[in-house]
Amino acid sequence: MEAEATQTKGWELDLVNASFLTGIPILAAIGMVWYTMNHGISMVELGIFGFMYIACGLSITAGYHRLFSHRTHKAKWPLRLFYALFGAGAFQNSAIKWCSDHRRHHLVTDTDDDPYSVLKGFFWAHIGWVMVAGEEEARVEKVDDLENDPILAFQDRYVFVLGFLVGMVFPGLLGFAFLGGLAGFLGGFIWGGLFRVVIVHHATFLINSAAHTWGTQPYSTANTSRDSPFLSLLTYGEGYHNFHHTFQADYRNGHKWYHWDPTKWWIRGFSWVKLTTGLHKIPDKTIESRKMKTASEVGLEPSNSKHQEGAQTFVERLRQGYTQLDNHRKALKEARKNKQGIPSERRKAICANIKQEIKQTKEAIAQIRIEFQQWMNGMPSVA
Repeated sequence: MEAEATQTKGWELDLVNASFLTGIPILAAIGMVWYTMNHGISMVELGIFGFMYIACGLSITAGYHRLFSHRTHKAKWPLRLFYALFGAGAFQNSAIKWCSDHRRHHLVTDTDDDPYSVLKGFFWAHIGWVMVAGEEEARVEKVDDLENDPILAFQDRYVFVLGFLVGMVFPGLLGFAFLGGLAGFLGGFIWGGLFRVVIVHHATFLINSAAHTWGTQPYSTANTSRDSPFLSLLTYGEGYHNFHHTFQADYRNGHKWYHWDPTKWWIRGFSWVKLTTGLHKIPDKTIESRKMKTASEVGLEPSNSKHQEGAQTFVERLRQGYTQLDNHRKALKEARKNKQGIPSERRKAICANIKQEIKQTKEAIAQIRIEFQQWMNGMPSVA
């Protein structure tokens, strides 16, 4: 009888979440059509939408994700308060609950315990997992550090009230202030509230679904995470997701200067006014050697130890090259700072020599990459 009473794991629809996630897009569409037909659309409504889109979206990616979940940097209380308020306005639950789910996702990616595993389907990873209720979905763990933050503890207690006030009422008040009357309030409410919620939801939901489905895996094939420059355009720079899963402690997702990553620029920008500190960056030699190692693991037969040893030789050469480059850069920094007892012309000559060594080292690193690619092209492909 006990065996018969044992219940298999099933899913129960969360009526509140499901109604919200399906109802808000309908209300937004109806509201936008009605408002535009009766009042038109101006730069004010679009400006309110843009402000709320940036404030709420970056509160998720820079705040919930890179600061609170991964501790890639530190932030002063005014910025943490901003993230708590506008993160609530994004209507993606409290930072404590969001980070609990996300830390579990990284710990058990692509397993049954992953709260939004893409292996359960694209729809599940994108939005389906939010629509179910149960003990697993309500579980909060491994966030003691966040629960001890009074700002986040306060947000967790009043997240839905804060979400309504900041995410819906506030943009309405902006519309009232700039446009006047009930029509102005409705304009801000519809464009900066309803419509913005839909766009920010699906922009960030794409990270769980699309960023585990489409793209490349230059740094690791251990899980389904992918890098996609295109997705970065839609997700505040979160599209370099294979990099992120491989190097979770880095405050950047797009580690190259030209990678589209507004979240990275936001965090770095606030470091100039000391609101963010301790920005953690994975060393270039670690990133590039991992990339080379992954390329060899994908392109070579794993059982061929001779080929794997050859690939490792290139990896070691690359790491040595980056170590030399780091040493040259440190020497250049010290030479520029050391102005005591050294004539100006002499110091300039020293700096010029070090710059030349940096240039030669960069060329040597580039040559190692070329030789590695030529060596890989000469190897038999993996069937």
